[in-house]
Amino acid sequence: MEAINAIGRRKAAVARVYLMDGKGKITVNGKDYNDYFGSDILKYVVTQPLHQLDATDRYDIVVNLEGGGVRGQAEAVRLGISRALVSLDGENKKQLKEKGFLTRDSRVVERKKPGRPKARKRFQFSKR
Repeated sequence: MEAINAIGRRKAAVARVYLMDGKGKITVNGKDYNDYFGSDILKYVVTQPLHQLDATDRYDIVVNLEGGGVRGQAEAVRLGISRALVSLDGENKKQLKEKGFLTRDSRVVERKKPGRPKARKRFQFSKR
């Protein structure tokens, strides 16, 4: 089987995911994903689509990550893996969609406006 690639995004993070047959090894930017994502919660987030389909030891996954923080990166990887699994087999789509793994979370930080300290915060009003 040739490598199937998909892209996942979250906030400022972009994950390019390459899925191929293998033993279940996940590599992120040249490191094992257990080393790259220190928190157990983030490791769980990354492997959620694989656990949902009982495919944890069927595929090797290589991920190139750019931008964002670790949480955004983990969720970008999850979306990329989900999209790759759907392009591999269309029958996976129903299971992954009902868990929400195929939905791109479009929330990003609101920009700072001029004349204010932050996006919505205002300087203290002084009457006199």
